[in-house]
Order: sequence, then structure tokens, then C-alpha cells
Amino acid sequence: MCKPIKVANRLLLPALVLFSGVAPIQAQEPEDSALDEIVVTATRREGAVRDVARSISVIGKERIQLGTQQLGLDEALAGVPGLYMQNRYNFAQDLRISLRGFGARSGFGIRGIKVLVDGIPETLPDGQAGVDSIDMGSAQSIEVLRGPASSLYGNAAGGVIAISSELGNEDPYIEGRLAAGEFGYQQYQLKSGGKWGDSDYLVNVSRTELDGYRDQSNARGTLLNTKFGIPLNETDELILSFNHTDQPVADDAGGINAAQAASAPSSARDLNISFDAGEALSQQRAGIVYERDRPSGNLTLRNYYVWRDFVNLLPFTSGGAVDLQRFYYGFGAQYSLGDMLPDDLNLSFGVDIDRQDDDRKRFDNNNGVLGAMTFDQNERVESSGVYAQGQYEIDDRWSLLAGLRYDELTYDVGDRFLVDGDDSGKLDFNEVSPSFGINYRTENGVLFASYSSSFETPTTTELANPDASGGFNPALNPQLADNIEVGFKRSSGRLYYEVALFTIDLKDELIPFELAAFPGRTFYSNAGTSTRDGVETAISWANESGLRVDASFTWSDFSFDSFIDDNGTDFSGNQLPGLPKQFGYLGLTYNSQKGLSGTIEAVYSGDLYANNANIAKVPGYTVGNMRLAYEFTRDRWVFRPYVGINNLFDENYNSNIRINAFGGRYFEPAPPRNFYAGIVVKFSR
Repeated sequence: MCKPIKVANRLLLPALVLFSGVAPIQAQEPEDSALDEIVVTATRREGAVRDVARSISVIGKERIQLGTQQLGLDEALAGVPGLYMQNRYNFAQDLRISLRGFGARSGFGIRGIKVLVDGIPETLPDGQAGVDSIDMGSAQSIEVLRGPASSLYGNAAGGVIAISSELGNEDPYIEGRLAAGEFGYQQYQLKSGGKWGDSDYLVNVSRTELDGYRDQSNARGTLLNTKFGIPLNETDELILSFNHTDQPVADDAGGINAAQAASAPSSARDLNISFDAGEALSQQRAGIVYERDRPSGNLTLRNYYVWRDFVNLLPFTSGGAVDLQRFYYGFGAQYSLGDMLPDDLNLSFGVDIDRQDDDRKRFDNNNGVLGAMTFDQNERVESSGVYAQGQYEIDDRWSLLAGLRYDELTYDVGDRFLVDGDDSGKLDFNEVSPSFGINYRTENGVLFASYSSSFETPTTTELANPDASGGFNPALNPQLADNIEVGFKRSSGRLYYEVALFTIDLKDELIPFELAAFPGRTFYSNAGTSTRDGVETAISWANESGLRVDASFTWSDFSFDSFIDDNGTDFSGNQLPGLPKQFGYLGLTYNSQKGLSGTIEAVYSGDLYANNANIAKVPGYTVGNMRLAYEFTRDRWVFRPYVGINNLFDENYNSNIRINAFGGRYFEPAPPRNFYAGIVVKFSR
């Protein structure tokens, strides 16, 4: 049976279920709705949600900031279907984010998902991203484009998370926030913004301290985030941004086995304590975006520079201390044709050029003390891509969308530790990424279908040779994915809902594993082929009294079609580890006209496997959280005290699972029920 027929069969039954629940399509003019009012930019062209033939979610400032601890993106994005998150409490490993399975393999940081902050990529040219520099306290909105998007962003675009910081589009103000809670949680924030002549500005600085629930899990960090909007004339504007992150302490408690997790969940792995496992980092990011909006066309130019110093102690001696000095930068240009085209046609063209330069050294870790050097190499990545995007409005109902991108990547390693020989080398990758979509607007909403592709090269860290020599592992290939989805979205009055079905075929999926000689260090191999099928649903409803209900549910089946590892073990037919088949969210929010607001939410995760063999099964859980706030004003002052409870019903669960960890050390237990409280004080001039 040919591949298109197989794909059709996999989508047919769920598609019948989907469309049986959708109101019949009638030959009437489509009605205006909030789908026209929600504007997104993660698709590389500003437009309404209804015009995007893809699954996309938008999260606003209230959900991000009101009464939250602001420790991680998962607090704001828990209700996004298809997006599975772990590891909020381990700042050395970073938040683990998986979007339709992309990113699930990550031992630390984020893989397979393009992360943007104010139009500047937080994702490196090699595909690795971090979230330790993202300032939740000044985030205005977050857009999540679900599913492969390499035709838009190139490498590692299995999905897109685009964060936009606030701008001071109001009278000048100054705002302070103090918060404290259990496990040594303290947070201090000072923010100022407003209009200064024709310009806008925002400056935010925050300090977070956390002792953590587990041993060896302290974290300390300071963030400075600034953004300035400077109009040059009626059609031209500059947006300047600068971010500074200083995280001198981020301890790593490590994974523990099932017995230790059951008897002493707050304990750390013994070797992580003796080797003082954890990291420290300092990063500066400067970016400039120029936007010109004229009848002849729209031009966007971007330029950014990032400097990062990073030190990491791992729980073993030989090469267990990492010192990394990183510099990466990039340029981009996009031009959208204007009135020279017919009104029913939009065309955009662009180019991205990004460069990465890493000086990586390894030393012996002598129980937390730096020892002899064992590794020294320079790693450079050059990424260049050109793309075109188009949309054609056939009539008031039908529209076609298409995109095409070509990328070239070069990895170049220069070995400077020549005692064990010269491991210098070079790897080249190039890929063509197409996408196609169709929208049909009905009286009841928007029906869409799309095809998109993605490719994902191994990162410089993932290319490490399992024999611990220098250079890159030449056996690793890029991961390739083809995504087909159909969906329906509607917003009418107080109700919004969406349903999407997808099927993804992957080749050479990148899979993590550990070795006994290097516990806590992750290496990678390619699986043959794998398949991902899923259904994503979301619904929001609100009434005039201030009550709102948000719910989402994701069902998926991610499995290896063909996978024999380097030891000859056959995992074909097994489920991908680290991902549940189903997870969901239910939130009830109330905002009264008298200033009282509150949210109670339940986050559900089904069972999952911790290893490729599907022997280690991790039970599912449901975690409840609650937040309450009360806002009142006195002249120009606004006061907002708030309280929150995490893990409301004291559920025993794991905040993170370390996939394929050696010795069965898969588990990182989450904190029990814990409380926090704070107050926000704002003065407007």
C-alpha cells in the first residue's frame, strides 16, 4: 500500500469523529468573529488566526503574570494542547518542552522547537534553545505554532514558541513586586514603562531565589529585560531590546531510582552531591528590529548578538567539568510585496543568516574542584536559509497558502587538545522544506488542512562521540519529519473551540542514551523510522459575570516503526519514551468587577515509559493549583496582593523523567503541596 493511502487511513476515523461534531457547512457568508481579532506573527506575516491554515495558540498577559510564581513557561502554557512540559524545578537542566513529540529527547535545554523573543531567536543555529533568559514578568503574549515549521524557520522548527515583551503604550509607571513561599522561594521585581514622547519603553529587573524541595537543588538568578519602540517617521520604526541573565547557582539533584524516589523523594543522587553537580551562567542578548510599512510593501530587518559564559559540573570525574564560552549572532530580512500585487495575493521573501562560535573545554571534576584539562575544541556552526511564503484568496471562503525554504548548515570543529590525536572535522547539511495549506471559511468557523515538513540536525552537544574523544560523531544524521493535519476552529460570542488531527512520519529520529562510564551525560543515536498520530482539542467559554472555563485534551500515539540500537536490540513497535499518550488541562477563572480574581486548575498527565524498551512505566497523575488575587486602587496607586497553592491535593508525582537513564535513575520527584504569596504595587504618573 502506498504511503498517501496509509496516511489517509490513519486520519479517516478520527476525521469522521471530528466532523460529526461540527455544525453542517451552509452556503452563507461567513460571520465576523474573534478569529479576525486575534492577530499572530509567529507565521512570519501578521494576520488573523482564522487565516492561518495551522494549529496555533495565543496566551495573554493576564494568564502569564497574574498570581503566578513566574518560575517557568509551563505556568502560562499548561493549557496549550499538544504541548507537554516537565522539569520546572531543575534550573540546571532547564524546562523540558515537547510539542507533538518534538523536544522530548532533550536531556537539558530545548530541542526541536524554535523559540523567539521579540523577534530574536533564542534557538541557536545548531537547534538548541534555552529558557533561562526569558523574563516572564514582562511578557505580554506568547504564541505557540504547533507542528513542523521548517518552511518558516529552518532547522529545529518542529514547532514555534514566540514570546513578545511588553511595551509602554500607556502613561509612565513604575511597578514593584515582592513574593515569597515555601522551599526558600523569594522573588523581587521592579518594572517601569510608558511613553516618552513618541517612543515607548519598558525596563524590568527581577531576582529569584529558590532552595528547592530536593537536596542539591538551590537556584539563584537575576534578570534584566528592556525593550524600546522608536518611531522614525509615520511608516518606519525601530525596536531595540537588551536582556542580561546572571545565574550563578543552579544545582542539579539528579535522577534517582524508583526505590529512592519512594522512600526519600526529597533526596538527591549521592554522586550529584559529592561532585557538586550543577551549572552557572551569564548571558547578554542585544537585538534590533527595523520595520517599514508602506503601500509598496513591508520590510523587516533584524540583527542580534548573544554572549554566553557557561560552567557545568557533572557527577563523574573524567571530563566532568565543562567550561563553555559562546558567541552567536545573526541577520535577517523579509520583504512582503504590497500594492504591486492583486488584493487577493500576498507574497513574502526572506533570508536568515546565523552564526555560532563555541569554545568548549572539559576538565576533571575532582569532587567539585576543577582538575586537569581533558578536552579543548572550537565548534562553529554556520546556518543560511532563504524562503518564500504566499497566500492566495480564491474567494470569500477559500484560500491557499504555501511556503518553501532552502537551508545550508556547516559544522566545523577545531581540536585544540592534541594529546590524543587531532579530531578536527567538518559536517555539511542541506535541506529543502515545503509547506502547503488550505482554508475554508464557513458560517460556523474555519476548516483547514495542511502539509508541513521539518528537519532537525543534531546540536553540537549531541554530536559528542560516545567514546569521549573530540570532534563530532559522523554516524548521526538529521531527523526529518512530514506532518499532515486537518482541523476546525471557531470563535462565536463567548465560546471558542478548536480540534486538530495530525499524523507525522519521522526518519532518523534522534534518541538519547547514557553510558556507565559517563553517568549523567547523554549521548544520541538515530532510530530508523517512527510515527506520531494525535488529536488536539481546546475550548474556552466565558460569561458576563466574569467566569471563564478553559480546557484542553491531547491524545497521541507515538511509536517506533523501525529501531534497532547500536547493541542490536530491536525496539520496533515500542512507544517513544518520555511522553504520555494523553494529557489535559481544566481551568476555572473568575474575575469580578470589584477586583477579586481567582483560578483553580487541574493538569493531567497519563502514564508514560521512561526507556526505549518500555519496561519502566511511570504512572500518570493529576495536579491541582490555585491562585487568588485582589486588586484595589488609591488615587494613582494600584495594589494587588495575591496567594497561590501548588499541588493543591498533595499528589505524589515526578516533575521530570530522565529518558533512558543508566541504572534506572529516571525519576525527579516533584514538591508536595506548597504555598506562596506576594504583592504588586503600581504607581502611574
